[in-house]
Amino acid sequence: MRDRTGKILSLSEVVIKVIERIKNIFQEFEVFLLHLIGCFPSHSLRRFFYRLAGIKIGKGSTIHMGARFYDPKDILIGDDSIIGEKAVLDGRDKLIIGNHVALASEVMIYNSEHDINDPFFKPTTAKVIIEDYVFIGPRAIILPGVTIGKGAIVAAGAVVNKDVPPFAIVGGVPAKIIGERRLKNLSYRLGRARLFR
Repeated sequence: MRDRTGKILSLSEVVIKVIERIKNIFQEFEVFLLHLIGCFPSHSLRRFFYRLAGIKIGKGSTIHMGARFYDPKDILIGDDSIIGEKAVLDGRDKLIIGNHVALASEVMIYNSEHDINDPFFKPTTAKVIIEDYVFIGPRAIILPGVTIGKGAIVAAGAVVNKDVPPFAIVGGVPAKIIGERRLKNLSYRLGRARLFR
């Protein structure tokens, strides 16, 4: 048996590849089940199953319907945070979302991508950190390796490919600083989850 580069594999390498393939199939099935659970119109039920799958969800945090996850075990969501409808959260590396964070609908956070300069287009990963009191607008995309500082605002549709300083307002493709949040002493709570969302 050969790998995709044409190298002949030893028996032990074949066994390792088969085991990895089986693990990947189970992981893909788990992700499929989480996508189905995302359609249940009950925050409590969704939260129960998400935690069962390994997502760490803080007190008072809500994940709205239709959220999608990739490898949930490395996703941590702090207290009083809201994940909007149809958000995509990637856990193939660490994804840390702080307290009082609001992600609008259809936000996509990725921490894995392909190396376009690798001859085999290999995937790479890098953790993403979203600090406390961040707001990310609808359909924004956060790419691998990014840290978004405390109190920062990401405008709708922005593509964030580098770190965002605390309290900065960024927008555009790629995202650039377009302003600064004036209020720095943040202490608000996001409130209760909307029913049936």
